[in-house]
Amino acid sequence: MSVFEEIREDLKDAMRGGDTVARDALRMVLAALKNRRIETGEDLSTEEALRVISQQVKSRQDSLEQYERADREDLAAKERGEIDVLRRYLPEELSDERTREIVQENIAELGIESKRDLGRLMKAVLAEYKGRVSGKLVQQYANEILG
Repeated sequence: MSVFEEIREDLKDAMRGGDTVARDALRMVLAALKNRRIETGEDLSTEEALRVISQQVKSRQDSLEQYERADREDLAAKERGEIDVLRRYLPEELSDERTREIVQENIAELGIESKRDLGRLMKAVLAEYKGRVSGKLVQQYANEILG
């Protein structure tokens, strides 16, 4: 079963079960997947579908931060719920500790000595661990390590 079909089945279950948070999140991601399919003019690969879902999660995380800053706990809770629903379709992210280890290993492996080479590091880490590490976290750890 493709990711698209799995989401459609889960949407049906959410509608039957009255889970409005899951229903709304799944409808939005299905719309995003359909839009991407229209843009490309062909069926999406699993990798492309996961990229779209990841973008949806990132968008909701940005909204969550804004809602928390504005003390809108009701909207923040809804975003957290939608993020949890969408993360079920993504590969499991590596722990913060493991991400730090990966950054350190790649810095040593690539011979990176300053922040000027941060782009090379980011490219290498994100290519190898696509969808399993946060670019924001990789950058944060790289900046800490490189000073």
